[in-house]
Amino acid sequence: MQATLVDVEASVGGGLPRTVIVGLPDAALNEARERCRAALGNSGLGTWPQHLVTINLSPASLPKAGTHFDLAILAAILVASDVVPQLRLDDSVLMGEVGLDGSVRPVRGVLPAVLRAAEAGVGHAIVPWHHVREARLVEGITVHGVGSLQELAALLRGAEVPERLPDADPEPVSLREPDLADVAGQLEARWAIEVAAAGGHHLYLKGPPGVGKTLLAERLPGILPDLGAAEALEVAAIRSLSGLHVGSELPRRPPFASPHHSATVAAVVGGGSAIPQPGAISLAHRGVLFLDEAPEFSARTLEALRTPLESGRIELARVRAVASYPARFQLVLAANPCPCGQSGLRSNACTCTPMAVRRYGERLSGPILDRIDITQTLRPMTQAYLRAARGSAESSAVVAARVASARARQLERLAPLGYRTNAEVPGPVLRQDLPRPGGVALLDQAVTRGLLSARGVDKTMRLAWTIADLAGAAKPRQTDVQLALAMRRGDEIEEVRCG
Repeated sequence: MQATLVDVEASVGGGLPRTVIVGLPDAALNEARERCRAALGNSGLGTWPQHLVTINLSPASLPKAGTHFDLAILAAILVASDVVPQLRLDDSVLMGEVGLDGSVRPVRGVLPAVLRAAEAGVGHAIVPWHHVREARLVEGITVHGVGSLQELAALLRGAEVPERLPDADPEPVSLREPDLADVAGQLEARWAIEVAAAGGHHLYLKGPPGVGKTLLAERLPGILPDLGAAEALEVAAIRSLSGLHVGSELPRRPPFASPHHSATVAAVVGGGSAIPQPGAISLAHRGVLFLDEAPEFSARTLEALRTPLESGRIELARVRAVASYPARFQLVLAANPCPCGQSGLRSNACTCTPMAVRRYGERLSGPILDRIDITQTLRPMTQAYLRAARGSAESSAVVAARVASARARQLERLAPLGYRTNAEVPGPVLRQDLPRPGGVALLDQAVTRGLLSARGVDKTMRLAWTIADLAGAAKPRQTDVQLALAMRRGDEIEEVRCG
């Protein structure tokens, strides 16, 4: 995410004919010698120098990986061979892979690279024409798109290069957006989804198959507020690094990632051999990460979520480099009560032994569950109740309006402290810089009885603040703390709300 400007230098002459790339290149970058040699010969701009060619990538102590250095290497060779002048390159950055025919091909990470160039005061960016719309999302820098080495040489000589733009973003297919109105009944779960959206809280949905866990989780992004400009730029940069499509406009809707339960640790948190790539938790940054059938994920994958759930970032350390990616996501877990999914139902249809039910529940460890803000149990609805509730549920637009109002109250209260949502506020700030909620004695009793950890107390207070924000209250009352405690522990919340 934090790109580094690399100076590409070329020296021709002084030894037997060969090409050397120095500056800690990886295997793909070392292969650039053969790609660039063939591309230059097939582009009609001359032949590769028949001398010792030394290509230096500075800073030399920084590991270099990828094929996006090809265009800069060839530009340095063209300057060293007196084919093009150097003047235009003094204020330019170049990114792109070259084909053997001299064509310029797309690469990953153009958006964060152009962002860094603009911050450094560079005036021009030369990128593959496929990425022109993406690169022009960055203000303060002139973007040029090239499709071949001939176009690059013409641009560096000051000639006019015909502009070629990628196709505009396709019109979205008119599919019906997931709406909370589709969820009949499950009033407690709908309330839990609303509170989670309002405060940015993590959520655990458990219940037998078919009660609406996935249905609710997929509708959570629809009630979240739009992303701000800075947040949207972060999301677009992560997509660019991952090789995903970045359109001509910044994405304003929160992302939604739902990896399959067979996903590896590297697929979920990120990984790679040389420079680690972003995983699902970073693709869900500023959005929702949904782990359906959570107990079926491997224990290593689930435990790898501990640190990013608290810090909002993931640090991926390798021998040659350490990569840091943002991972401020809302986690939604969904799980059945047992392997067959029927445990606890009145039908007594469960075929699992008590030990099997216990082992299935223990697949979600205590430390992971302690980081979850809201635990909500869903139960099957009767046919009579579903018929009566049909068509009476609130839509996502109605709920999203209440969520937006609660977020506005949080921002007004927390912006001077440097935070945006209740879920981001650290414990010391909760206790020292915000008004004291009513009913704090209830939390002390829960800690004494061993029902809450110290982390659980902070999470309950954050939930109480979110409930108060939804109600338009200046600070949490005792009933808000009671509600938050019930939602934290997974108790029946309708009884508290009605009381």
